[in-house]
This record gives sequence, C-alpha cells and structure tokens, in this order.
Amino acid sequence: MSHIRWLGDDDCHHDAIVGGKAASLSRLASLHTVPPGFAIPALPAGQSSLPEALAQAIERAYRALGEGCGALQLAVAVRSSALDEDGADASFAGQHDTYLNISGVDAVLDAVHRCVQSAASSEAMAYRRQREISIDDIRMAVLVQQLVPADVAAVVFSANPISGSREEMMINSNWGLGESIVGGSATPDTFVVQKQGLEVTWRDIARKDRMTVMTAAGTAEIDVPPELQTASSLDDAQVREVAQLALMLENAVGYAVDVECAIAANALYLLQCRPITTLG
Repeated sequence: MSHIRWLGDDDCHHDAIVGGKAASLSRLASLHTVPPGFAIPALPAGQSSLPEALAQAIERAYRALGEGCGALQLAVAVRSSALDEDGADASFAGQHDTYLNISGVDAVLDAVHRCVQSAASSEAMAYRRQREISIDDIRMAVLVQQLVPADVAAVVFSANPISGSREEMMINSNWGLGESIVGGSATPDTFVVQKQGLEVTWRDIARKDRMTVMTAAGTAEIDVPPELQTASSLDDAQVREVAQLALMLENAVGYAVDVECAIAANALYLLQCRPITTLG
C-alpha cells in the first residue's frame, strides 16, 4: 500500500507529505492514546476524482483498519490535513472539511474526495488571501481514523487564549462529539487551570443545550438531556487528566498547543494537537 501512510510509522511523520494534522498525530501516537488510522499523502485540490490505484489502496487500508479494530464496516472520522495547515502562523481551523461516523468503502472514498476538494473552497481561498498564503499548487492530504464515540469532548489550550497568560491553561468541554465545541453551536463548560500544581482557579459550568452525537446516517445535533444541561461535563479528576495531557504535549513540542481530545468509557483519546496561533 505505497499510497498509504499509517499513523505511528516513521513515513507518516512528515508535514510535507501528509500535512500538519496527520504528521503531528503520527509523531505523538507512540506516547499517547491516538485512535488508529492512516493518512493519504497530499493530492492536488483541483482534481476531479481519485486515481483508481489510490482508491484501491484506500479500500485496502480501510478494510485492514476495520479488521484491526474488529469491525467490518468500521465507523471512521475522515479529516483534511493540508500541507500548510496547523502551522505556527495559520491553523486553517474550520476552513477544510471533516466527516464523522463514515462507514463503508464507498462512503469513505467519497469523504476523502470531498476533503481534497475542500482545499479549494471559496472559504479556504479567502482565508489564504487574507493571510497572504500562496494559492498556487494547493495540495491536501487526508486522515482516516477510527471514530471515538465520545461521551465528552474537550478543547484545551496550554496557554490562556483570553488573557495571554502562559502560566495557565483553558479547557472547554461538552457532552458528545467535539463538533459542538469547534463549530460553536453550544456554549461549553470552561475551566482555567494553573500549570503549577494543576489547580482549577476558575470554572464556568454553562447551560449546555446542544450536543453532537452519532446517528445511523452520520452525526446530528440534538438537545442535551435535561439532567445533563447544567451538570459539569468533566469532573475534577478528568479536568486534571486533560490538563496534564496538554502540559505534556506542550513540553514535548516546545510551544503552546491547542489540543482536541475525547473521553469514551473513561479513556482519554488525543484527536489533534496544533500550535496556538492567537497569542501574539
């Protein structure tokens, strides 16, 4: 499967081949709990279809991933991973496509193709022009991973993006999958944690009206059950565990990080790690 690079393998560690998102996770997979998956090296954003040889390689890889995870029709997350995405100067957050709870070969191939095409969307092109990033030869890699059926999702900043303090971290969390947080459809719980001693110095338990969940057809936003709307989505032990993860990642990469993670059946999974681009 020469077209495919598996997370955790040395040949999947290179931003210039599989993009920042996939390469970062691949480098961290041996140290943290990263859902298994594979990356498709970068393709030209404007191509009308996937080459036949590549489609066959993706099919083989998807079936191998399913066998490894014990599911013939494995539910996966299909995420864009542009070559200049998740860098120190531009994150491209929300500019490229992500598809969750995709299962079956045909659906995976379609999601991969859509991710590649999203690199040339009007929104992504406007983002590039605004930041004076080249619009020539745009290429997109794609990451396919086992989907974590999250009970709780969290986004963690290893420096406070509001105050700019590098001595404290901020955690946003909500029930269900993380799209309700990154997409801004829900008001999440917020925790501020001191790096020294991991003490919670401020918390705001929001009224969480909406959450993203898996459905038979993919995902959907639904009302949060009444008993959970004003309950804290993370307990104190989970806040500390999530904060520890962000601190370890910052120490490992040497800069402040924006981390996406999920908790499922009391296990913490790392889904994304990128530089914070808003601290100045």
